[in-house]
Amino acid sequence: MDSISKPTFDPKEHQHLRYNPLRDSWVLVSAHRMKRPWKGQVEKPPEDNTPRHDPHNPLCPGSVRAHGEVNPEYDSTFMFDNDFPALQPDAPDPGSDHHPLFQSKAARGVCKVMCFHPWSDITLPLMQPAEIRKVIDKWADLIVELGAEYTWVQIFENKGAMMGCSNPHPHCQVWASNFLPNEAALAERCQRDFLQKHGEPLLVQYARMEAQAQERVVVENKHWLVVVPYWATWPFQTPSPRRHSDTFRLEGYCLASIMKRLLTKYDKLFEVSFPYSMGWHGAPTGSHLQEDMSHWQLHAHYYPPLLRSATIRKFMVGYEMLANEQRDLTPEQAAEQLRKLGEEHYKMKKTEGDGGMEN
Repeated sequence: MDSISKPTFDPKEHQHLRYNPLRDSWVLVSAHRMKRPWKGQVEKPPEDNTPRHDPHNPLCPGSVRAHGEVNPEYDSTFMFDNDFPALQPDAPDPGSDHHPLFQSKAARGVCKVMCFHPWSDITLPLMQPAEIRKVIDKWADLIVELGAEYTWVQIFENKGAMMGCSNPHPHCQVWASNFLPNEAALAERCQRDFLQKHGEPLLVQYARMEAQAQERVVVENKHWLVVVPYWATWPFQTPSPRRHSDTFRLEGYCLASIMKRLLTKYDKLFEVSFPYSMGWHGAPTGSHLQEDMSHWQLHAHYYPPLLRSATIRKFMVGYEMLANEQRDLTPEQAAEQLRKLGEEHYKMKKTEGDGGMEN
């Protein structure tokens, strides 16, 4: 009897596992599931009628916030202490005499809100690169300011109601803590181990290999490379490393340009203001500032939930919550969809200049 030949592996047809070296975990890729008919929840497209200024919106210039504070008539970025912070600097210590199954420890910190722009009807991809650069410069200031005291400074943006954002005004949050959060601790261990074993920072080597392969690259410039990572969980997830750096400032103009290009492609994919959760991971700060952190590479994570259209999202439930991260669309397919899109925002009738910034 002739032996039955096995099919040749095709990542677009055959499920397989991919290793995430930043989290020491695995992702199940099942691209063939994209062929199934969708009968799940269909989201309502985000409304596109946000007023430029709403005196009742607590993030707008001149508005009154929850505790009676009045915002200044700001014309660029604006920072204030979160009116409902998850971390406070003077919380009492719960003590250390606990059973191994009922442990607790002190959690202290500060939470801030940063508005990107005075207009509510604008988002980062619709801002000029020079305006985005001001946002980046403020991020850099915060890392230095808060990092002098706190172990971890987490910059993050939740964009869109789908990602839990209750206010359409363009803004992010910054939480600084006296402890290293779970994801940061994982990234710290994995990057340190990789450098010890391979003699080169993990994301520096990874960026070089991705730049050579070009298979998952979305956009790139002199200092920044945006890819849908080999191990991505979210459909159109992207990080942004290129060369060894732990600062926003040196490459800020290039970063402003690459952010605008990426986020324009996001919006253009389904012609909607693309929802996502975004955050920056840099080296631990505080007491760690005296340590060798050469294993760290500053990088961003963008986690957008949209999967098939502006109304169909990926849910992290069931198998993902109980067993293993899983995705349908392959990272290569996602990168190709984004890469082939133009870089003019779908809302713009004519191409805007880049302000002479380096690309």
